[in-house]
Amino acid sequence: MPVSIDTYKLEVAEAAVAAGATMVNDIWGLTRSPAIADLAATHGCALVVMHNQDGTEYSGDLIDEVKRFLREAVARAVAAGVPRERVIIDPGIGFGKTADQNWVVMRRLRELRELGQPILIGTSRKSFIGKVLDLPVTERAEGTAATVVAAVLRGADIVRVHDVLQMNRAVRVADRMR
Repeated sequence: MPVSIDTYKLEVAEAAVAAGATMVNDIWGLTRSPAIADLAATHGCALVVMHNQDGTEYSGDLIDEVKRFLREAVARAVAAGVPRERVIIDPGIGFGKTADQNWVVMRRLRELRELGQPILIGTSRKSFIGKVLDLPVTERAEGTAATVVAAVLRGADIVRVHDVLQMNRAVRVADRMR
């Protein structure tokens, strides 16, 4: 089974790859540790570049800024030798965004398709779901399923989830609908 690591620290990524990880998700989109791209290229790992920023202020259109960030991250990865087809983009639900901004990303997810990369989305049990349902993290499975299905219908290729069996079923149905 493929193993992925979420980090922005080169040392953590190196240890994970040495232990068998085949996918590295840089949660800062190669802005904090650009050498993670070199590591992925050298070891043939898939590389997820995630949008993230300090704070939740955006000077212009949220999705345009996310696209610009991800476009630059993909370019850094490719320049380091990661094959373009092994670079995956993640808009960073829950990172550098308010709850309302996360909903904007979810509604406009389809716009990220223009970047030409596979899209990964990670909504599982996140607080923006909890705010809608007024439920603790342990009771957000149905809300997660709704966001996962919506993401698949809007173009997500990969979903990162906690409740794998249930979300696999939801994704299979969403894929059939798509």
